Amino acid sequence: MTERADTIEKTSEEAAATTTTTYADLIINYLIQLDVDYLFGVPGGAIEPLYNALGRHLKRQNSSLERVESDDAIPIRQRRDSKGIRPIVARHEAGAAFMADGYTRETGKLGVCCATTGPGATNLITGVASAYADRIPMLVITPQTALPDFGKMGLQESSSDAVDIVGMFEHCTCYNSLVSHPAQLEGKLYNALINAHRHPQGPVHLSIPMDILNTPIASSEKTYPIAHLFRQLETVDEGAYNTLLKVIVKSKRIVLFIGSGSKNAVPHINQLADMVDAEIVTTPSGKCWISAYNPRYRGVFGFAGHQSAMDCIAHEEVDLVIAVGTRMGELSTCGWNEALLNKKLVHLAQIPEDFARSPMAGLHVLGNIGYIFKKIYNDLSRIKEAPAPSTTTAKPSQKELHYLPEKLTFRTVDKCNSDSLPLKPQRVMKELIDKFPKGTRYIADAGNAWAWVTHYLMDSEINTQRVGFGFGSMGWAIGAAVGTALGNRDDITVCITGDGSYLMSGQEITVAVSEKLPMVFIVLNDQALGMVKHGQRLAGAEQLCYELPPVDFAMLARSLGADGITIKKPQDFAQLDIGTLLKNQKPCLLDIYIDPEEVPPIGSRIEVLNKKKKS
Repeated sequence: MTERADTIEKTSEEAAATTTTTYADLIINYLIQLDVDYLFGVPGGAIEPLYNALGRHLKRQNSSLERVESDDAIPIRQRRDSKGIRPIVARHEAGAAFMADGYTRETGKLGVCCATTGPGATNLITGVASAYADRIPMLVITPQTALPDFGKMGLQESSSDAVDIVGMFEHCTCYNSLVSHPAQLEGKLYNALINAHRHPQGPVHLSIPMDILNTPIASSEKTYPIAHLFRQLETVDEGAYNTLLKVIVKSKRIVLFIGSGSKNAVPHINQLADMVDAEIVTTPSGKCWISAYNPRYRGVFGFAGHQSAMDCIAHEEVDLVIAVGTRMGELSTCGWNEALLNKKLVHLAQIPEDFARSPMAGLHVLGNIGYIFKKIYNDLSRIKEAPAPSTTTAKPSQKELHYLPEKLTFRTVDKCNSDSLPLKPQRVMKELIDKFPKGTRYIADAGNAWAWVTHYLMDSEINTQRVGFGFGSMGWAIGAAVGTALGNRDDITVCITGDGSYLMSGQEITVAVSEKLPMVFIVLNDQALGMVKHGQRLAGAEQLCYELPPVDFAMLARSLGADGITIKKPQDFAQLDIGTLLKNQKPCLLDIYIDPEEVPPIGSRIEVLNKKKKS
């Protein structure tokens, strides 16, 4: 070992001898065990002990890297072998939760976010509620003032004697607890992590007084191995399953209705569709699991859906609709449309509560979705003749990607090729698919961006389009896109948002700038809260409070260190060189001026609102 490395090791040992190990260090070590890469948050006084522990962890990491680099016998590439966690400082706590959400969707790893007491914790709640509504696992850590100071009205006190943060998180988490003694922390953390990953998955919250985070501990080594607890059991209600098998064999025309919870079943869904000659329809959030060019795909049923999907579901010859991984909410069912919700329906789910909105179904099957479809395929293979080679995985050529899938029925399809000004949003969606390479992640924000992406953005890949339909938080896509890009630097991440959402959360672009992320932010600029505006018009409501001021978002992006480009006509897309933009190692914002009078495909949503208004 060199003299320099020997000095570094002695310095590290001396520092370790004088540094107190705390329960906050124990938390960090558990996160390392779970292979967590980032801690998303905004620091502050009461949460500082957790950041101190993270700082000690980073120093140990850096010391280890320096020793490896100084030893000629060890290749430098091996310095990546040790696991580490980095802090990502969001510009607003809601953005931190959105980032953790996007990171989890991209990587499958646990998203972790934190904030300080009082307003730091309350700012997190919208992002946590969004993850809860979409069943995204997340660990949320907030502090409290020191236990002896409860009830004394300390700065930003969040105990039950002041602004009760634990009470606020009660209804948007799967587990929520105050740690009131150091000996509770490890057990409650263990319990929280189990609850984050068991169905229904979702965020969990621990509120930890800062004096407990700072309490010395003999060893910060985690006591329990926990990763194995997150494996999902391959189970099914055998009685209901056997009935399902008989129903499938007897049925002559089958439709598979695919929801967002179908991730683990996708390969077997396609195999089964080939075997029984089924058509496939998706919910808006389930769209990501089926290639738009799958020859069996008929489009989205529900919000911003396709007439071809409605025709498929409602066809008089259909005698079986198998709904998979959907909770049958408003946006997924075209406002609880009876064309779907009738006795032809068989509902497959992993959570019994999901059956609450499908009591009229002919059959309910509870179990692990991936396991059910694998079992169905294997069992039917023994009953039926071997299926023909699958055609559902066929990919269109790059030239074919310039056109919309023939099997789907689109509204105003001619506007996808329109050269008229202002730019049609339909044309923008087509240009995005043309411009960006396969594998690009598209993260769509609440509002009209939802509608345009759902109806017109057609991708040949799966799991590349993501939305936060569950809670509908404006600005969600901005933070979620940053988290997605942090989880995957190999593919481009495109955030598609509106000017209203960007004015709420656009400051998070500076995180992308700091991290040099391969990202493009698309702002659909119509100087309005578009869904409010068109919703009021379609519903015959008073037209007010939707106007936004003109903003030069490209200039704003440049002022924050990103590239900014204004798009006002089709020819501007031709000038874009995405590869060159990304080589600049900074995100880019495209300020796209769209036709403010173009009506988005949100008719089913307006129908639901009108029904409520009449009732």
